[in-house]
Amino acid sequence: MSVRNLHYLFAPKSVALIGASERPGSMGTTLLDNLLGGGYKGKLYAVNPKYAQVGELPCYDSVADLPEAPELAVICTPPATVPLLVRQLGEKGTRAALVLSSGMARARDARGRSLRQATLDAAHPYLLRLLGPNSAGLLAPGLGLNASVAHSGALPGRIAFVSQSGSLMTGVLDWARTRGIGFSHFISLGDSSDVDLGDVLDYLASDGHAGAILLYVDQLRYARKFMSAARAAARSKPVLVLKSRAGEDGVRAVASESGALASEDDVFDAAVRRAGMLRVYTTEQLFAAVETLAYARPLHGERLAIVSNGAGPGVLARDALRYGSGTAATLSPESIARLDALLPAAPSANPVNLGGGAPPERYAAALEILLKDPQVDAVLVVHSPTATVDSREVANAIAPLARAASRPILSCWLGGASVLEARTIAANARMPTFRTPEDGVAGFLQLVHYRRNQNLLMEVPPSMVGHMAPDRSAARALVREAIANKRLLLSDPETKAILRAYGLSLVETRAAVDIDAAVAAARAIGYPVAVKILTPDVMHKSDFGGVTLDLDSDEAVRASAQRMRKRLDELFPQARFDGFSVQAMCRRAHGHELIVGAATDPVFGPVLVFGQGGVAVEVTDDHSVGLPPLNLVLARDLVDRTRVARLLAGYRNRPAANLDAILAVLIQVSRLVSDIPEIVELDINPLLADSRGATVLDARMRLALADRSGSTLDRLAIRPYPRELEETIDWHGAPLLLRPIRPEDGPAHLAFFDALTPDDIRYRMFVRIRELQPSQLARFTQIDYDREMAFIATRKNAEGVNETLAVARVVADPDNTSAEFAVTVRSDLKGMGLGGIMMKKLIGYCRARGTGEIVGEALPQNSRIVAMVKKLGFEVTIDGEEGIRKMRLALR
Repeated sequence: MSVRNLHYLFAPKSVALIGASERPGSMGTTLLDNLLGGGYKGKLYAVNPKYAQVGELPCYDSVADLPEAPELAVICTPPATVPLLVRQLGEKGTRAALVLSSGMARARDARGRSLRQATLDAAHPYLLRLLGPNSAGLLAPGLGLNASVAHSGALPGRIAFVSQSGSLMTGVLDWARTRGIGFSHFISLGDSSDVDLGDVLDYLASDGHAGAILLYVDQLRYARKFMSAARAAARSKPVLVLKSRAGEDGVRAVASESGALASEDDVFDAAVRRAGMLRVYTTEQLFAAVETLAYARPLHGERLAIVSNGAGPGVLARDALRYGSGTAATLSPESIARLDALLPAAPSANPVNLGGGAPPERYAAALEILLKDPQVDAVLVVHSPTATVDSREVANAIAPLARAASRPILSCWLGGASVLEARTIAANARMPTFRTPEDGVAGFLQLVHYRRNQNLLMEVPPSMVGHMAPDRSAARALVREAIANKRLLLSDPETKAILRAYGLSLVETRAAVDIDAAVAAARAIGYPVAVKILTPDVMHKSDFGGVTLDLDSDEAVRASAQRMRKRLDELFPQARFDGFSVQAMCRRAHGHELIVGAATDPVFGPVLVFGQGGVAVEVTDDHSVGLPPLNLVLARDLVDRTRVARLLAGYRNRPAANLDAILAVLIQVSRLVSDIPEIVELDINPLLADSRGATVLDARMRLALADRSGSTLDRLAIRPYPRELEETIDWHGAPLLLRPIRPEDGPAHLAFFDALTPDDIRYRMFVRIRELQPSQLARFTQIDYDREMAFIATRKNAEGVNETLAVARVVADPDNTSAEFAVTVRSDLKGMGLGGIMMKKLIGYCRARGTGEIVGEALPQNSRIVAMVKKLGFEVTIDGEEGIRKMRLALR
């Protein structure tokens, strides 16, 4: 991931058009017209040996003839010429090129390379960044730059639009212009040979001109890079994704139900949620969501109150909320009483019907009542035009309330020309405006989904108490043995042996090679038992009688096993017979059959599946998909997104299932697939859950040889906790654990912060802060291990609770060129050498990952940190009138 030299691409001070032309209809002519007509204030150059002048510009014969190196080169010449042009530009000093030429992936040069690869090879020695090839161009309206083939320019604004489709780009530009929507950037990625979605997200995340980022995604190649950039960007500004639903052109070859359930679209949805972004499905939804998120106040709950001047529109809004699985606010008795006194007829509670002739004052009074109700999180005002009430006056009446409100107020103005001015007044008061009640509710639900996704990004999970540490070495040994024996589809008993190493509760199960062994196994377990035939060639064994339950004698087991073997030979003569699985019967009157599994997506790697299990798992289609690694918050979200979650909560006289046990299974399975790269598919179906716990009844697993060409963690879309960086040292005669911070360290981190003196907080934050806000705590404890690192020094206190004594943090730029550090030691432990220990840990970490330099800043009063880093080889300089100490250690 790299943002190096991207400022030359997206904010150039000079541009050269290579292939400029005056031939009507040519790409070179279109680009020239757009560059000249956009109002670009920088220097423009044209290159084409066929012309002495194009338009109002002198035209140069070659790159070498240019009077200076352009910061950006726009190339639209035949594909075969592009590699040489890029090399010449690099030699000249240019560091960014936009390539619109197409067909470069298929065409070859004299050395047999694709022209795309030849162009990359030409750019690499000069760190010259390439956008394209096959790009439709880019626009930066704030600079007046239009280096695109679009037939119209873009209005300036604060939306950055990044598209993998050139044709969609031109259509959206035209659509947005007619609606007055402006952009900070409009970027067509083309084939993304060099600059891709991850790079552009990184650049836009820190660009102050972009208030929101919109993505059109066709396909992804580098999931880890995309997820890392998306999570970072989504913490600072709204990121919205438009992606068409993936079509299933064919059935994927899978050996598990989890693999069949985890569709490409489900996996992409899971990635969007995990990154804190919002997915939409139409262009209209995309721009509506931008307005809603930009204008609406932050949402702190999901209960919507609806106000309208007629029963019909209010009921339509309520129905849309119900169909969208939204939550209608239940008004408090106090609010209902106040509305009773205000309204001419008895209110219907929610929606609140103001009456067809409601004056503006009634709108304002009703809205004020709802905004004070603690059971209301947002309000949708629906207005239908009438002959007796001016819509503008209604908008003017509620606009001051919208400006002052701490909760979102959304407005719907039904009609056309008669409500245009009302919409403008509402928009100027930063109220999202909609044309229909259904659109208004859809806007509210977008806020809800965005809030949920942001919470997944920001919420601090509780500490996990009592979770068994897995026996990783035992599980790995079992996997290696199976692969060595060329057993890649593991039977139920083999899979359970691996799950046992990760602490899952299992029903007693024994493998039997033949019928006599099955009888012996049943005796050893104790009746009643279940018997299942073992064959890797038939997925659904119950479909041909390959599973029999409640067998209570030797004779029953023998007869059942004989029937199974006979049916297998008759129906599947080519199927391999591996024996029988015999297990104790597990009957629970209030048990729920669930599925917990894992599959491998070709882009995002391992994914997790949870849902309603049993033999009808694919018919009920009640499942959710998530990305590992999981914590308690993420595991709970995986459960909550299924219909079966409502059953698990208990109903009538049926007690609630033990949710903690279900979450523990999910977290342990997440650890398992993260730890062992050879596991490509896993089914636990059913997992039987009730109030007493969760027990694995049946399981199977598929293995494959792991790709050892790089780190085995590279297959994961999100890097898991780096356990290998843990280190225990002796500190003043007692063990002290130095390890990366985890999301579950939130409570200990709060206690650590509370133990700091006001001066120590100011030295760390450069400002005085009395307490950490939840979003700050999440930012400090939920880190992307690919991009930053925070080590803590921790030990158990007298009560046996883990406490944090010091924190050392380093955040690298996307190029890993420079990393900024900070070290904080608990105030009562200063002068005991802990700061130096933490700093050395940071330096060793940065050296190992090839970081160029470590830098930091300190207030003049913070003499301790300055003295410490000088001893470690840092150079310290004084900057500015305030005397800020700049600290730097060169590592390479």
